[in-house]
Amino acid sequence: MEPAWMENTNASTIALPKTGKGRKSLSGHRKLLNLRLLARLLGAAAVLIFFVYPILKLILLSFQGEHGLTLDHYANLLQQDRFWSTLRNTAVIVIGSTVFSLVLGTAFAWIVAYTDIRYKGLLHMAVLLCFILPSYVLTLSWSSFMGAQGWVAQGLRMIHADLTPWSMYSMGGIIFVMGIHHFPLVYLFTLDVFRKIPRDLEWAARAGGAGRLKTIRQITLPLALPGLTAGGLLVFLASLDNFGIPAFLGSPVNISVLSTLIYEEIIGFGPSAFARGASLSVMLGVAAVIGSLIQWILLRKSHASDTIQPDHAPRYALGKMRKPLSAVLWGFLLLVTVVPLASMVSMSLKRAYGLGLTPANFTLDNYRYILFENERVWQAIQNSLVLSGVTMLVCLVLGCGFAYMRVRKPTRFNKAAELATAVPYTLPGIVFALSMILVWMEPIPGWNPGIYGSMTILFIAYICRFLILQIRSGITSFMQLDASMEEAARVSGAGAWRKWTAILLPLLLPGILTGGLLVFLTALTELTVSALLYASGSQTIGVTIFSFEQAGNTLYSTALSSLIVLLIGIGGAGLLLVQRWAARKGFKA
Repeated sequence: MEPAWMENTNASTIALPKTGKGRKSLSGHRKLLNLRLLARLLGAAAVLIFFVYPILKLILLSFQGEHGLTLDHYANLLQQDRFWSTLRNTAVIVIGSTVFSLVLGTAFAWIVAYTDIRYKGLLHMAVLLCFILPSYVLTLSWSSFMGAQGWVAQGLRMIHADLTPWSMYSMGGIIFVMGIHHFPLVYLFTLDVFRKIPRDLEWAARAGGAGRLKTIRQITLPLALPGLTAGGLLVFLASLDNFGIPAFLGSPVNISVLSTLIYEEIIGFGPSAFARGASLSVMLGVAAVIGSLIQWILLRKSHASDTIQPDHAPRYALGKMRKPLSAVLWGFLLLVTVVPLASMVSMSLKRAYGLGLTPANFTLDNYRYILFENERVWQAIQNSLVLSGVTMLVCLVLGCGFAYMRVRKPTRFNKAAELATAVPYTLPGIVFALSMILVWMEPIPGWNPGIYGSMTILFIAYICRFLILQIRSGITSFMQLDASMEEAARVSGAGAWRKWTAILLPLLLPGILTGGLLVFLTALTELTVSALLYASGSQTIGVTIFSFEQAGNTLYSTALSSLIVLLIGIGGAGLLLVQRWAARKGFKA
């Protein structure tokens, strides 16, 4: 027989559900389980519809023919001379710009990490400026700077009337601009890698008789190879994805790459335009996915050194070379960013293209035209601000909510959903834009809801493409917050709303806002996706600048680009203010 206390315990346990309180508790538990199940189902459906289905439909279209599945679209492409010339152009431009970026990024990272160069903080920001500027703005600034009416041409004519500057409308010009735009990516990847290399290994090499160059060649670079390779692959993918630079500099002289060829196929229409574009997109997407997988594998290997604290102390004293080297670095950064931008601004202030740089030829008419006399430009500015603002708000809510679940309640579904949301940003923008067209023209066969050709498709595309930026920022923020603080709030009786407003948001705000501002600025200057998805009345700033340049209205395109630089400056200042506020409060932004 069981003891009396055990009998009483069992009896009360069995009898508890029969009471009203017990039934309510079980009912509430079932409702909570049902709500969680419903949330998971809705989340899975959203991920499939918005992130997976468009890619699957794009792949399927590339194999569809009049009589079922076929490889004819791929076979026709392989028989075209233009496809092979485009493939060669793409390979030369992507590889050339990647090598150029690797050399520049590695050199700058080594100097900042290893030497006692002065003003490292300012130098760091100046390097990032090359990437912060939209690629089409940097392209316009260099085409203005090196053009027939630019500063270089006028300076050369003073030396000799027959001297002309190097044309940016060439393969070399595309490689150069793409290289200086992307080299900060290599710099960012390798800077911490250099700082984490144990200096005792280098000391041992030096003690063994190796000189500085031999130590760098045999110790430093091999140890930094994972970071260098990952940065190089990231530049490779960014160059493969880039549409603005080859569209601005290559299209006028019939130099096409895969991204511009897809754009030309789609806007050219025709009976099989979408199928040919889908086939090209699959090829470009496969290359991007393979590159992303290789980069991910390399990054996983390089994470073995994550426990090593970065060593910020200089390892080499420059001595007498510090001032000359500083002058060379600052001169280079000014030459590749500030000077071309100043040339672009001066071009936008001219009364007419071709006039000299004299005070009598300067005017604000171009700015007055684009801001007050051309309704399409003002509409484009409003569209971009609304698109980027709404995208930022939606990504803040969805991204933070998903990041919280990903960190606090990790599951296989969460991991798979995170990978799915990363696909639109991993794929080249032109490929993702085409997948959006294919889905939202007819989400259900035979039903056209009118989404394609409206602002709605741009909202959907922007949110899907940039959501991962907010998710990654949110994950980083939540991982830095100890879960015990939430547990303490729960034990104290705080509900979900109170927990978020009083505990989580105040602590996470700097990191969340940093991610939100990144989404805002990226969406504000977006061109690639908008170039395929916009319609009359839904054009964006990037598309308007592209249209001005294609029509030969360089004065208007440079004026609008100058305003973009001003907006980016305001956004960058806001980001710095958030970071400084976070630093004063003791948070990490």
